[in-house]
Amino acid sequence: MQHLRKFVSKRKSTIVKKPIVEEAPEHIEDCSNDSDGLISPPSSSSSKVKSSSSEEEESDSTTLPQPFYPATLQAHEAKGAPEALLGPRALPGSIDAPPIPADPVSSVIDAQDKGTPDEWVPRDPRMVRLTGKHPFNAEAKLADLYSQGFITSTNLFFVRNHGAVPKVDAQIARDWKVEIKGLCENPVTFSIDGFRKTFEVVTIPITLVCAGNRRKEQNVVQKSLGFSWGAAGTSTALFTGVRLSDVLEFIRPQRGAKHVVFEGGDSLPNGPYGTSQLTSWARDPRKGMMLAWAMNGLPLEPDHGFPIRLVVPGQIGGRSVKWLKKIELSPIESQHHLHFHDNKVLPMPVGPDQARAEKSWWYDPRYIIRDLNVNSAIACPDHHEVLKGNVQDMYTLRGYAYGGGGRRITRVEISLDEGTTWELAEIQYPEDQFRDFAFDDAIYGKVDLTDNDQCFCWSFWSFQVTVGRLGESPAIAVRAMDESLALQPRDMYWNATGMMNNWWFRVCIHHLDDGSMKFEHPTMAGTQSGGWMQRLKDQGKDPTKPVFGASASNDAVGNGEPVVQEVVSMTKPGITRKITKEELAEHTGASNPWFVVKGEVYDATEYLADHPGGPQSITLVAGEDATDDFMAIHSADARRKLAEFHIGTLEGTLVEEDQPTGDSNDSGAVFLHPKKWKPSALVSVKDVSKDSKIFRFALEGDDQALGLPTGQHVYVRLKRKVERSGKRVSEGELVQRAYTPLSRQHDKGFIDMLVKIYYPTSSFPSGGKMTLGFAELEAGDAIELKGPIGHFTWQGDGKALIHGTTAVVREVGMVCGGSGITPILQVLRGIFEDPSDTVTKAWVLDINRELEDILCREELDSLFARYPSRLSLRYSLTGKSVPADWTHSVGRVNDEMLQTHLPPPSKEGVICLCGPPPMEQSVTKSLTAMGWDASSQIIIF
Repeated sequence: MQHLRKFVSKRKSTIVKKPIVEEAPEHIEDCSNDSDGLISPPSSSSSKVKSSSSEEEESDSTTLPQPFYPATLQAHEAKGAPEALLGPRALPGSIDAPPIPADPVSSVIDAQDKGTPDEWVPRDPRMVRLTGKHPFNAEAKLADLYSQGFITSTNLFFVRNHGAVPKVDAQIARDWKVEIKGLCENPVTFSIDGFRKTFEVVTIPITLVCAGNRRKEQNVVQKSLGFSWGAAGTSTALFTGVRLSDVLEFIRPQRGAKHVVFEGGDSLPNGPYGTSQLTSWARDPRKGMMLAWAMNGLPLEPDHGFPIRLVVPGQIGGRSVKWLKKIELSPIESQHHLHFHDNKVLPMPVGPDQARAEKSWWYDPRYIIRDLNVNSAIACPDHHEVLKGNVQDMYTLRGYAYGGGGRRITRVEISLDEGTTWELAEIQYPEDQFRDFAFDDAIYGKVDLTDNDQCFCWSFWSFQVTVGRLGESPAIAVRAMDESLALQPRDMYWNATGMMNNWWFRVCIHHLDDGSMKFEHPTMAGTQSGGWMQRLKDQGKDPTKPVFGASASNDAVGNGEPVVQEVVSMTKPGITRKITKEELAEHTGASNPWFVVKGEVYDATEYLADHPGGPQSITLVAGEDATDDFMAIHSADARRKLAEFHIGTLEGTLVEEDQPTGDSNDSGAVFLHPKKWKPSALVSVKDVSKDSKIFRFALEGDDQALGLPTGQHVYVRLKRKVERSGKRVSEGELVQRAYTPLSRQHDKGFIDMLVKIYYPTSSFPSGGKMTLGFAELEAGDAIELKGPIGHFTWQGDGKALIHGTTAVVREVGMVCGGSGITPILQVLRGIFEDPSDTVTKAWVLDINRELEDILCREELDSLFARYPSRLSLRYSLTGKSVPADWTHSVGRVNDEMLQTHLPPPSKEGVICLCGPPPMEQSVTKSLTAMGWDASSQIIIF
């Protein structure tokens, strides 16, 4: 048994070294300040406010880092700048403090940011992206983070962004103002230099942690509402600025100001990010809250809130508002959207779908997260690290631990027998080194924790063990406890947001045949594959009750049976006919189409009229190998049905004849080919709502048209990405479906597609395979297109081709939901942008959950404004958050809506539908009952 380490607290250290004053470098210029920073402090204030009488002397003692501009942007714009000017400001050599990592400044724009609103922000390519290209949410690999030591470089400091980073140049930063108002006696507006000149400048080491740290583990069990953080959603830096408590004492909060509300300068769909603190907490200097403009002696980076942010030690990172613009003293908590709809731990029985549907959960103050909970993780051994050595050799297990609310970690325990027994690890508190000295610096201001007894930073633990003991162990587990005796639990508390996950961190040990050991962490961050949790789940076991040793039982881990995909037979018993390529070639027409799937031949003639996607979906592949097309789209039930049309086995193969082509010989006036897949590379991605994006793909030439008639669609196929040798490559499952582009018919050189991303949910754990495939794409990645396809074409001047027959159409009703607006919009354009047509009328009924879910609304409203006598436009919201001034409909589509907002049945009328299948089915049934002909007048896109 390892001996108990003597616990020594340095909180009350009386060792104070002689103050050191560092002179400002000669190249630093004085920063001018306007009158907002020259307001005399209230005479009764006890805050550390610089007096106006000595202001000139005081203001010269500190300065903002110069130039006051992020080092990455300096390096990028200068195409490489002298490292000495851009590196972190060193602490005085005479003090014993943890070093600041000397990482090279990131100066290159990551290729993944090209085409996004953040394409101007240099970022370190080592960061693991958690939400695709945009917005940027990322963490370092755990081994990289831990190897940097106590202080994290800005390069590898975790990033949590809800949207685009505000673009702040040097001039905007100089002019940046923070407005402070509300229930206070002295409302004021400060520039950043105004804060510096008015209040004492301080530097404090602070660890920030995202509330979602370790969420990937919860997402493996059941997909939560959040994306998959690994165990590196935490970082530590030296933050420089002024104490929030000093600022609040200066403005004198009035009675009734129970909350301090903070608002950032970012632009989000539901307003800027904002949250609040209890005023009693914000005014308490012991809480350590500060308004910071520097990290590690340099200006904040764009991803970290340049030019100024709120920093709240001991609480979740979501309380530290970036790009700070407003502070308000208020009788009520923040009313910002994400103050309510984020950073909550909802009760375990409330699943993601219920949380989305029942908004009251988000407004219950009992579920708000403020302080961090106790947590720890294992960094050494790393995931997939291999260890081989003599049994008596020593190996040191290492990791981090942190608490919340300023509470110290008082013990870290290690188990090598799955929690049966525990042993104490050594704990190192690098933060305590800052309690042994005090000094003043031109950039850092006052660095003095000598009288501070709060623990705002992570600690590091270590545990030495022989290789022999590890060789007998099935797994390593770690748990920590803080001074309130809060202990990490054995079991996971799964919740809808996936936040505050802090069950034991376990590393599985695989004992290999050569005597070596390979270590396996629970998960890998983001979309990276790997980890014992997913492995157990794939084996049909319960990853929340892991048993790694020989004592594992079926009771503990499930039935132990691997998850096997259902195998469906697509052939008809007794069919032995052999069919040649020449026979197949005789059946390429629309009247008797044959096609091939997995080497078997099928006659679809009798199914043409019944095919849900219309006969053209079949005739497009007549005489060809349709294996990829069919398998990418159809369910097990469809595959069973296919067996009814099986007529024989093909002699030879056709696969080589249906490869995608990008040959210049195929390029011409139009891009699309009805029988050939053609590659198209991703150019850019634009976010249009919380889950919808516009993807732009390049055609073969800048002057090339797509070649898609109005009302028709294109087939799109792509391969899902998988992990190969540490990289995400398009070698996974092939998925395919039809889409209607958003781009206009006359656009050339590109195709725009509006795609609603269906992320995994508890009821739909795999998410939308096709849409998630789109979300995985990066600039330069290619999809494949084929077409046109469809059974409806708007020909213009009141005429439409419906199922091959031309009809006069003067009244067009349209019902859509979500991204189903795209084919509707194309037909609307065909009607109202046709100068020869001044008669045809249209009715649109657009159903969405929330107001922000209405896609292309600006163009729809514009058409309505221009053609009010010919266009009827009606929206309906099905969610609970309906604006008070909403004048359109509320609720799901029903018979009353259809009768009120669509034309009545007529000889020259049609109804076009595009939305979720259940909606299309119910609307079709209602329309048929109203007198519409389902076969010739109801068009389902």
